[in-house]
Amino acid sequence: MYLGTELRQNYYVRTSTCGMTHTYSRKKRVVIFRCDSCQNLFHRDKGAMDPKRLNDNYYHVCSECDAKKFAQSKGVESRKVWSIPASSLKTLDQL
Repeated sequence: MYLGTELRQNYYVRTSTCGMTHTYSRKKRVVIFRCDSCQNLFHRDKGAMDPKRLNDNYYHVCSECDAKKFAQSKGVESRKVWSIPASSLKTLDQL
């Protein structure tokens, strides 16, 4: 589940050619998600993601979960829904 974006600022130290050290900062935008498999929060760099996937129309799985196993379980759920005849009186929560 897509939760939003935030701006993170990282600070680094570098040494110049004269031997002086000074700090500098870099800003990057991070996207925050909730895993659809285990419900944990995780984040990814916005530049590393396809902009079309930054919404709730897609499933988002963290790196700790098995994405292929999650996708197979979603396929089973959709097959159950599509195999119900139109004249059936079952609702989706009865599957």
